Amino acid sequence: MDINFFYKENLGMKKILLAALLITVSSMLFSAKKGGVTMPNKLKIKGTSLVLNGLGIREATIFNVDVYVAGLYLEKKSKNASSIMNSNGLKYIKIQFVRAVDKDDITEAWTKAFKKVVGRRFNNYKSRVVQLNGYMTKTKVGTITAYAFSDDGVDVWVGGRKKGTIKGKEFAKAMLSIWLGSSPPNHGLKTGMLGK
Repeated sequence: MDINFFYKENLGMKKILLAALLITVSSMLFSAKKGGVTMPNKLKIKGTSLVLNGLGIREATIFNVDVYVAGLYLEKKSKNASSIMNSNGLKYIKIQFVRAVDKDDITEAWTKAFKKVVGRRFNNYKSRVVQLNGYMTKTKVGTITAYAFSDDGVDVWVGGRKKGTIKGKEFAKAMLSIWLGSSPPNHGLKTGMLGK
């Protein structure tokens, strides 16, 4: 029996295991994970390089059921919500659903969230909230929605497809404050996105 055969086979297996280990370590270095969802540490959006600021989990109902994981990407990391909302830089939120949600539930949640954030000024935003709701679809586990916030407004992607742009810097700030304002959907979502 050729002992070199076993040595070569062993060496080949070691190389495969080493390669698998390197891939695992590099993916851990270049991504972050929360609630079973992994997101990259860096992205390029609209030609701008962004870094992952933090990941948060949206919980719903009295049972704190996980609905989605949201990643906040910024040009430069910050733990200050007010500074983020008032900055001129590009901001990007990537959401991955971990639960199926009906379209009606999503649109109702957006409408309630805007009413909570802008109060009596809701009529000033109503047509753009309707536009946002028109982009929404029923989600399943793994569905991704994303929002890029700039001085021009908010670019919206659903299921990997760009749906459109909702105009207005003030709308972008109001929408961003749904997550980062004084009354986020749940405390852990905001603190996670702020990297705390």
